[in-house]
Amino acid sequence: MEQNKRSPSLARKGRGAVTNSESHRFNLPMREDDGDWLDDRISLGDAPAKLRTQVTIESPKSILSFNQSPDIPFDRSINAYRGCEHGCIYCYARPSHAYHDLSPGLDFETKLFAKPNAAHLLRGTFAKPTYRPAPIAIGTNTDPYQPIEKRYQITRQILEVMLETRHPVGITTKSNRILDDRDILSQLASLDLTAIAISLTSLDRNISRILEPRAPSPAKRLEAVSQLREQSIPVHVNIAPVIPAITDHEIEEIVAAAAQYGAQSVSVIPVRLPHEVAPLFEQWLETHFPDRKRKVMGIIASLRAGKKNDPDFHSRMKGQGPWAELLHHRVAIAARKHGLGKAKFDLRADLFRRPIFKGSQLELF
Repeated sequence: MEQNKRSPSLARKGRGAVTNSESHRFNLPMREDDGDWLDDRISLGDAPAKLRTQVTIESPKSILSFNQSPDIPFDRSINAYRGCEHGCIYCYARPSHAYHDLSPGLDFETKLFAKPNAAHLLRGTFAKPTYRPAPIAIGTNTDPYQPIEKRYQITRQILEVMLETRHPVGITTKSNRILDDRDILSQLASLDLTAIAISLTSLDRNISRILEPRAPSPAKRLEAVSQLREQSIPVHVNIAPVIPAITDHEIEEIVAAAAQYGAQSVSVIPVRLPHEVAPLFEQWLETHFPDRKRKVMGIIASLRAGKKNDPDFHSRMKGQGPWAELLHHRVAIAARKHGLGKAKFDLRADLFRRPIFKGSQLELF
C-alpha cells in the first residue's frame, strides 16, 4: 500500500529530528531552515545535506542541580553538556533547548553547549563546610558520553573529582565511550561509590540507527556492559524508552541479552513525549513509520490517560492502564527467568573528604 512507504527524503542522515520545531512554549519567533542553516545545506536531489555540529562554551557559576521529585532515587545531578549529538528522537530533554531560543528539534542535536569549568565548580562546592554528600546522578538529562566528550573530557574530569573526594556517583549513558574511564570507575566501584546504567532501546541496529542515529550500536553497548562487569563495576540495563508497536516486541530478547552480557538488574520506562517532543516524534513517525503512526500514538494515549504525555510524578515513569501493566509484567517475568533483580545500588557517602586546594592550611596535613 502507498501509505506503508517511508519518506526518507525528509530525514537528514545521521540526525534524529526531521526538522526544527515549528514553534515552542515561549512565543519566540518561529525558526525555519534559513540564515545560517542555508550555509550548511547542499542539496543532492531531494535529500538535505548534513548539518555540522556546533559547540558553544558555557561558563556557569554553579554545576549541581537539585530536585525534590518523589519518583527518582537522587536529589542532585550534574549535566556537563546541553543538547546531545546522539539525536534520540524521543529524548525528553529536548524542550530544554527552548530556554536558549533554540529549537528542540535539529538545534538540540547540532547546537551544543559544553561546560569545561564543571570539575572546578564541583570541587568548590564540595569544599564548602555546609555541603553534605549524597549520590550525584550524571546523564539524567543529556548523555555524558556523547561524541564531544572525546574532545572535552568534562565527564572524566568530574569523575576525577569524585575519586579524589570519595564522593558517590551514578551514571546513565547509552554509549560505550564510558569504557574510556574504566580506570577511574573501577577505583570508585571498589569503594562502593559508583554504579552504571546502560540504556538499551532496541537490539535491531536498523531501528536504533533511526531512533538514536549518533549513539553507539546496541552491540557496542552490550559489550560495554560486559567489560564494565569484568572490572567489578555494578551495571544495570534500562530498557528505555519502550516505543509501542516499534520496539515493545523486543522486551524479552533485551532482558536475555542483558543477562548474557552480565548486567545485574533491569528496568523499563515507556516513551514520554513532553512539550515539543510530541510533534517532533509524530513527524518522525510520519517519515519512518507512516503505516504505524496511528497505532503508536493510540497506545501512547492509553498509557498517558488519553493524552500524548503525562507529567505527573510516578505515573510519568511507569505509564498506566492495561498496556503499561502488561509491559511491566513482561519485564518482571523475563528478569526472573534470567536471574536479574531490581536495581539496588547502595552507594556509600560516609567516605567523603573535602578537597584540598593548593595553598590552604589543610595541605600541610
